[in-house]
Amino acid sequence: MADAKMGGKVRRLRQDRQLTQAQMAERLGISPSYLNLIENNQRPLTVPVLLKLAQHFSIDLDVFNAAEDGNLLDDLMEAFADPLFDAHGIKAADLRELVGIAPSLGRALLALYRANRGSQVATRAPEGAAEGEDRMLELPSGMPSEEVSDFIAGHGNYFGALEQAAQSLWSAQELSVETLYQDLTRVLATRFAVDVSVLPASAMGNLLREYKSLQRRLCLSELLPMSSRTFQLAHQIALLGFRDEIDKLAARGKFTTDEADVLARQSLANYFAGAVMMPYERFREAAASCRHDLDILQHRFGASFEQVCHRLTTLRRPGAEGVSFHLIRVDIAGNISKRFSASGIRIARFGAACPRWNVYDAFATPGMLRVQVSQMPDGAAFFCVARTVAPAGRPATRGPFGPRVSQLAIGLGCPVAQASALVYADGVKLDDPQAMNPIGVSCRICERTNCVDRAMPALHHKLEIDENRRGVSAYTLVN
Repeated sequence: MADAKMGGKVRRLRQDRQLTQAQMAERLGISPSYLNLIENNQRPLTVPVLLKLAQHFSIDLDVFNAAEDGNLLDDLMEAFADPLFDAHGIKAADLRELVGIAPSLGRALLALYRANRGSQVATRAPEGAAEGEDRMLELPSGMPSEEVSDFIAGHGNYFGALEQAAQSLWSAQELSVETLYQDLTRVLATRFAVDVSVLPASAMGNLLREYKSLQRRLCLSELLPMSSRTFQLAHQIALLGFRDEIDKLAARGKFTTDEADVLARQSLANYFAGAVMMPYERFREAAASCRHDLDILQHRFGASFEQVCHRLTTLRRPGAEGVSFHLIRVDIAGNISKRFSASGIRIARFGAACPRWNVYDAFATPGMLRVQVSQMPDGAAFFCVARTVAPAGRPATRGPFGPRVSQLAIGLGCPVAQASALVYADGVKLDDPQAMNPIGVSCRICERTNCVDRAMPALHHKLEIDENRRGVSAYTLVN
């Protein structure tokens, strides 16, 4: 049976076709009263009716994708968790009804919220600040990056055209994993008349890569490890040799700003680079045979920890999928700079994420791989590994109290049902409730009112403060 909350889409389809309920009901072979119940979400949209809709109105069944509406509901719940809406008493049921009846309106409200966040600037100085002192700034939310993230997620983090382009490069240039850096250097020289130079950090300044088009010269910083140098060579080949494929893909994004358009092309070139370094079939088979041992994959393909983890999230070719992985990259302040989710886990888009994710624990044990079995409030369970990494090409900064080493943390996970495909799950009791670490998306929308790590009040539970009692957290309900 199809999802029961599709009435709004059926109504919108009927209105777009300028049909009465009686006219549409006749085409579908049902009564007008039954159609009225469907449109008001009082009856489910069954598979036979759904097939008749597709047959008589020539629509793509993806229009009635329940998972898509689930994602919209999650996004709206997270957006309306903003304290900005506290006074309006918006409940989860209200948002579910909105998604069921008018999903287009829900998307419009979400776009408006994002635009508002992206354009906010401070108009208030810190309390007690003298005139002329620096004012507090509310940083923009990074709309271009959000647009690109949505674009990539909409493609399931898989771009078949770029996989084919990478394979064509391998076939035409007879590349080899063992000599890939030298092979790509040769391709740049012979096919594009581009010379590659590795320059001292002092000559590159803050740049890690610079392509000088007039000189036909690609400059790389000596600070880049070999895996990153190889990646940058493949990235440049994408921009020089496969621009048409990248432009066609980016054009589908219908981005609202030039910045988002450029960022999308950069992301697609990065995707191509990963596909060149780790060819799809060879990498998928290697990952399966070594049971996703990340160390083995790094050494076999000359890639970094992050590159391997990222590539694992792209193995989504229809009929030849890999494990359904999600990936999150964070800094020590909790900022999320990369996220993909094929596992179905919900990753925060606005504000802070759940502090109980092991990707944050990784900072306490630099370089050590941490394992976690986690469970969302809805019961969905995931197996996750996490480890810190040093950003490529970023040296330690020196100060009066010694060097500060920059670190990021990478979290990689999959549904518990697929965890046995990972060597790291050996010996872990995946079905033991005591092994499950309860997590959420973020404090504001998490339903766990008794969480000791809660940093903010829950959106859908009234905050009750008793001056005579104090729990482990000011926002944890005291029984």
